[in-house]
Order: sequence, then structure tokens, then C-alpha cells
Amino acid sequence: MPGFDSRGAVLLTGATGFVGMELLARFLERGSRRVYALVRASDDEEAAARLRPGMASVFGDPDAHPGRVLAVAGDIERPGLGLDRQHVDRIADEVTTVVHCAASVSFGLTLEEARSVNVDGTRRMVELAERCAVRGDGLERFSYVSTAYVAGTHRGTFREDQLDVGQGFRNPYERTKFEAERLVRSRDGLPAQILRPSIVVGERDSGWTSSFNVLYAPLRAFSRGAFPAVPARRRSPVDIVPVDYVADAGYELIEHGPDETFHLVAGRDATNVARLMELACGHFDRPPPRVFPPGLYRRVVHPLLLRRLSGVPREALRRSEVYFPYFSMRVRYDDSRARERLEPAGVRMTPVEDYFDRLLDFAHAARWGRRRLGRIEARRLAAA
Repeated sequence: MPGFDSRGAVLLTGATGFVGMELLARFLERGSRRVYALVRASDDEEAAARLRPGMASVFGDPDAHPGRVLAVAGDIERPGLGLDRQHVDRIADEVTTVVHCAASVSFGLTLEEARSVNVDGTRRMVELAERCAVRGDGLERFSYVSTAYVAGTHRGTFREDQLDVGQGFRNPYERTKFEAERLVRSRDGLPAQILRPSIVVGERDSGWTSSFNVLYAPLRAFSRGAFPAVPARRRSPVDIVPVDYVADAGYELIEHGPDETFHLVAGRDATNVARLMELACGHFDRPPPRVFPPGLYRRVVHPLLLRRLSGVPREALRRSEVYFPYFSMRVRYDDSRARERLEPAGVRMTPVEDYFDRLLDFAHAARWGRRRLGRIEARRLAAA
């Protein structure tokens, strides 16, 4: 196709999400491949409209890179992805790389609800990828964005070549991402690559994010005085990665890496609970919370705090309960394979201590997500 990369088009899911939009930006900024963005919508016009705010946020222009992105209405929870035959045939004829980034990251879903999105949705994407493999120029790659938390409750080092190590899981999100990854690995002949990010936060240079969940929720609760005590192990690793590293690494590996599994994590640069508390206390100018063993906290301290607190602090504490198990983890993610591939390409990790204050400066400026600030504006603010 004139003006486009001869390698064929890319099909991307999750392009309206935080990591997915950043991956889309890399494909548009650094390459010339056409990108089909599968967006949950009733028709293609609505799909394109849903993509525009993200494009405006990232590029400052909702119509940036005209002709490069084609929004396609679809739904990973519907049979056949909700696509008609015309769309399926066009995608199968033109697409040579499928990047499946869409998922539910909510910890509050039931197991059945999480499976509908994360497992059944992945199965439908694999089936479409297999159709691409027998049409057009074939399939170069199916890249699945998983999570390092498929390690679940595993203790010790968790390597990139490991998956089922007899671990348990803290919530349906972890379990269903594990099941989806196992499904991808089970398909014979599928050129599958698996990317496992850990806790994804904003950009290093600007702090920009469009997603104020996971780490941001307990930090915001702490800023409101909701954590006079926490269930934790001070030495427990906390593995945090900035979205620019995840997107840069993802793009590099999708375009140039092998069909293997890669940890997109802090790895040896991971911080720990004690250091993270120290950083938060310094930023918010608050005294450190008391640290209790998780079992004692659940049985005694937490019920007492819920009775003592009221209003916003009590609600913030209640909402943060789902994150408590992550304050006492005993797993470290080995990312030797990823670093070996990425560092020669200039894609490198830095510890969260180097950019922690910028993350929270942006969170304050964006009022923890209540004020919409795009990537371009965030970079201008940081530069100023």
C-alpha cells in the first residue's frame, strides 16, 4: 500500500486506555504502519469519536496522523468480536501484527466477570490472529500485554520463562491474566510474544498519566490521612515502572524482538515499602504510619480504624483495602532477558526515586484525575 510500511498493518486493542494509547503513539510517531484500533462502540463513527480524546491528549490534536489510524467498532466480550464479515476480511488481509492490550484491571470484578474480559476476550483475539495467519501476508506476531502479577503469591525470584509455579492469586484480575497467558501459550503455531509490565505509573519527565488507579489510590488516601497504620512488611518489594518505559520497551520488542516473554519491570531497581513510605511522607509532609503484621492488622487494627475514622478518610481507607495484600509481597521479578534486548537499543529503566515527586506534582495539578490534562500540556508544565 503506497505510503505505508510493506510489513502490513497493526491491529491494536485497548487504544483508548493508558498503556494502549501510549503504544499507539509509538507506532504513529516512530513508524509508518497503518494501525487498526479495535474500540468498543456501536459503529465505526462512534469508535472514531471515542479515540479522539486520547489522540488529543497525547498529540494535542484529535486528528493527528490522518489516515494512519482506522477505528473499528468491536467488543472483545462479544462472539466474533462483534465484527461483520467485511471488517474481518479486511483486517485478515492487511494485518500482520496483532497487539492485544485491552483488559479489565479492576480488582472488584467477580471471577466470572473478569474471565469474560480477560480470558474469553483474549481467546477471540487469538482466533482473529489465526485468521490473519492464513490470509494476506500472514501473521508476524501476536503480542499479548499480560502483567508481572501472574506470579501471584509466589515467593522469591520470578523469571521471564516461568508461568505456573504453583502460585495462588490475590484477586480475579491476577488469576484471569494468568489463565489468559496460559491460553496464548497453548496455541500451536501462534507466533506469540508476551509482555509483563508491573505497576504502571506516569511519565518520568512530566509525571503525566491518564489513569489514577493502583499506586495512586493508596497515595491519595494517605494524603487525606486515611492511613495512620498499614499492614505491611517494610522490606517488601514494590515494583513500579513509568509508562514511557513500558511503551518504549513494548514498541521495540513488538517491532524487533523475538517471540518470547519479557518482564517490563523495575527489577533490580525496584523500591520497597519502607522507602515508598519515606518518599510519600516527605512529599505530603505527613508522619509515617505505624506498620503492623498483615494478620494482626486485619484482625484488630483495621476494624478499629474503620470505627474511629469518618467521612472522606474512612471512605478512602475502605476503598484502599484491595491494595493491602501488595504491601507485603515477597516476589522479585527478574528482567534479565528484557534488559539484554532493550538496553542496547537505548531503552532503560530508572528507579522510581528519580521521578516520584514529578508523579505527585502532576497528580496534584490534575486533581487526581478530576481535571483533564493531556500529555503535551503536562510536558509544558514540567518544562516550565
